[in-house]
Amino acid sequence: MRLGVLDVGSNTVHLLVVDAHPGARPLPAHSHKAELRLAQLLDDGGAVGPEGVDKLIGVVHEALQAAEDKGVEDLLPFATSAVREATNADDVLARVKAETGVELQVLTGAEEARLTFLAARRWFGWSAGKLLVLDIGGGSLEIAYGIDEEPDAAVSLPLGAGRLTAGWLPNDPADPDDVRALRRHVRAQIARTVGEFSRFGAPDHVVATSKTFKQLARLAGAARSAEGLYVQRELKRESLEGWVPRLAAMTAEERAELPGVSDGRSSQLLAGALVAEGAMDLFAVETLEICPWALREGVILRRLDHMGPV
Repeated sequence: MRLGVLDVGSNTVHLLVVDAHPGARPLPAHSHKAELRLAQLLDDGGAVGPEGVDKLIGVVHEALQAAEDKGVEDLLPFATSAVREATNADDVLARVKAETGVELQVLTGAEEARLTFLAARRWFGWSAGKLLVLDIGGGSLEIAYGIDEEPDAAVSLPLGAGRLTAGWLPNDPADPDDVRALRRHVRAQIARTVGEFSRFGAPDHVVATSKTFKQLARLAGAARSAEGLYVQRELKRESLEGWVPRLAAMTAEERAELPGVSDGRSSQLLAGALVAEGAMDLFAVETLEICPWALREGVILRRLDHMGPV
């Protein structure tokens, strides 16, 4: 069957269409993205304003049309941290449902981490052993660890690249004092969780998902996305540590000129790099591998598991 996943994230609203059935690898058929930056449309009270809700409804309508055009039989709509943490989340969800017919399922941070972990486990297989999975989104950082398909530990921290950029790095280029303050904040937040994971022992394989990690790996010399999903891409902490001060000294426009960095993400890349560097350092990760699958694929895989064999 043809499935569609509608992901209302902090940065983008992304419709992923796949051809899938239980027991088979989901095959991407179409991708439709809109840069909404919902996390940046929150007012001082943490609510999504009327303009932001109007934009969200418009983007959902566009995604629905794309899903219809591509023959989607079953749509799986969900929202992550930007909607989850909005003070008027219930009102936003009610308006979206009333005006589009779409009932967004709001995932908790722990659910995000578990579903992303499932996608990574299926991608790398059982031979990868104990997995540590890191994912940097626009609003949050997810960390999960385990040897099975359900992680033994899964946490979500408010350390998304978009959130941190808006709250800590108001200047372009970033003020060095702001960068140092953000670095301290990020590491203090991550350090609180390390003990929860270290009691399970060292992972056999460390992987990362998300656009932020993919861009950082590309800067460090990983293959371009055009070379395909199955090319192994790695990020070494040593390389990342060399890039952080360089990114801090650049404007967003200058970062957008770097290989693999998009205009829409360049302003957030420094904050994302500080989170990635902090996580790799505090979890003693020298090298991690980029996983092509992430939350959206995890949602699809869970849906297929519940369908059972045809």
